[in-house]
Amino acid sequence: MTMSERGAEFEAEIAREAAQRPKARTLKPLRRVLPFLKPYGLYIVGAFLALIVAAGATLVIPVAVREMIDHGFSNENAAAIDRYFLFLLAVAGLLGLGTAVRFYFVTWLGERVVADIRKAVYSHILSLSPAFFELTRTGEVLSRLTADTTLIQTVIGSSVSMALRNGMTLVGGIAMLIVTSPSLSGLALLGVPAIVLPLVLFGRAVRQLSRAAQDRIADTSATAGETINAVQTVQAFTHEAIDRDTYGRAVEGAFTTAIQRVRARAAMTALVIFLVFAGIVAVMWWGARLVLSGEMSAGELGQFILYAVLTAGSVGILSEIWGELQAAAGAAERLMELLDVRPEITAPAQPVAMPSPARGQVAFEAVTFRYPTRSDVSALSAFSLAAEPGETVALVGPSGAGKTTTFQLLLRFYDPQSGRILIDGVDIRQASPQEVRKRIAVVPQDSVVFAGSVLDNIRFGRPEASEAEIKAAAEAAQAAEFVERLPLGYRTLLGERGITLSGGQRQRIAIARAILRNAPILLLYEATCALDAESERLVQQGLERAMQGRTTLVIAHRLATVQKASRIVVMQGGEAIASGTHAELVAKDPLYGRLARLQFAGNDALLATGS
Repeated sequence: MTMSERGAEFEAEIAREAAQRPKARTLKPLRRVLPFLKPYGLYIVGAFLALIVAAGATLVIPVAVREMIDHGFSNENAAAIDRYFLFLLAVAGLLGLGTAVRFYFVTWLGERVVADIRKAVYSHILSLSPAFFELTRTGEVLSRLTADTTLIQTVIGSSVSMALRNGMTLVGGIAMLIVTSPSLSGLALLGVPAIVLPLVLFGRAVRQLSRAAQDRIADTSATAGETINAVQTVQAFTHEAIDRDTYGRAVEGAFTTAIQRVRARAAMTALVIFLVFAGIVAVMWWGARLVLSGEMSAGELGQFILYAVLTAGSVGILSEIWGELQAAAGAAERLMELLDVRPEITAPAQPVAMPSPARGQVAFEAVTFRYPTRSDVSALSAFSLAAEPGETVALVGPSGAGKTTTFQLLLRFYDPQSGRILIDGVDIRQASPQEVRKRIAVVPQDSVVFAGSVLDNIRFGRPEASEAEIKAAAEAAQAAEFVERLPLGYRTLLGERGITLSGGQRQRIAIARAILRNAPILLLYEATCALDAESERLVQQGLERAMQGRTTLVIAHRLATVQKASRIVVMQGGEAIASGTHAELVAKDPLYGRLARLQFAGNDALLATGS
């Protein structure tokens, strides 16, 4: 399958997965965030107490205003008025202190909880099997780690606090409205259904559009990630204009969806605020008539109006926060979807201990395997292979023969549908995957170099290794000669994906990493394919030293690189069809003979002996 075909298949899978996601119809997904809040009970209590103080201070202000209005402004009441204003000043100080304490606690909680969620999601992602990433794009995962967690941070660090504060103000305000004037309160409450109904109707639309907006953001991240990671290929094929257009369409799609959400929220906010204040105007009109008739004092009306304004303001803010909570519910749902994915490769409840000391014996017993995305095609079919400790076995064959699959199964990135894979006599499905992988070192075809220093990149093979051991591994891989010429030697930063190094240099860093791991099993995938002839000769010498005493499996397309293997296994269609030395296979196996004649054409000596 070509890269474009695989890309199209992944795109289709992502589209199907996105279409099948359940919608966050309620705020219930936010409940899944509660376990992350549990360890910080003291901060929650502190924030709640500060909320009570701030809300209480706010509700006291209208009472002081009533007293001032009813007792009038005269020289005889000057002392009383002074007390009222001093009281208001004290209330303002209490309100400011309560608000500041609340802000600190809830902001700290938002930052802390989101940091914990990000760590939990990232840790879980690292435990997932490669099968998960066949169906999920990296950009989609990164979007959830960034945009979705930011939404939750906003809710915990701001929206929930504002909702609680305004909720308290709303409840307290309604209570004081009833105490102040039951008749006016009854009139005000008649307008509540007119406010709640549009809140519910618009809220559903906002929730769905918020979810769609997050999906569109994920699309833009995925599109940008794919092209940026392959920017040299994009530029080499002068594909910039097409990719700009593709990304532009993705961004415009995200913008259109976001604007639809904003319009819905704006309409909801405008309608609710209008209805609320229309109700206040009606109440004020009726209250004015009560004052004129002597049934209510001017101070009581002023107090009622202030409580009505506080209550209406709280309802308006709650209507805005409701939309934010719905968006956060969708974000929480998306994050919990990731946390709910169970790794297909896990350690058994009681893993079998791997034998010590390790010997490096490898065996495939009638293994049949199909990739999750290609379940109709067997990558391996009743495949058997045995490699004794210290033996070097080369796997050769055309593309698609199953060579790479053997490595992926041996590393237990997947489990076969039937058959067994054993290391030192232990079925690897019965052991811990980490313990299995600790016994294997890998030099992949596409070397992975991280953005750290040379030391960091080689130490990736064995984090506890000393600097002397790292340099020895670099010497064995013939990497020391170019590393020592770098500006800071082993402490030189290599840039993202090792962009400052040549292909051959990256390959030698990867070989040094595998040598440093000092594992009993070594997997080499065309380990010298990116090197020039001189470097290949030097690295081959280093690899020969590293292979001594270790079981080595080599995947090679160039037959010259496997000429010294103890045994060569020819693969085709997921099966081992022949095995032997180069000379034996040239003589008896048609497929290997054809490959050899293609590669050694014109050199009869190499064709006959491979050396």
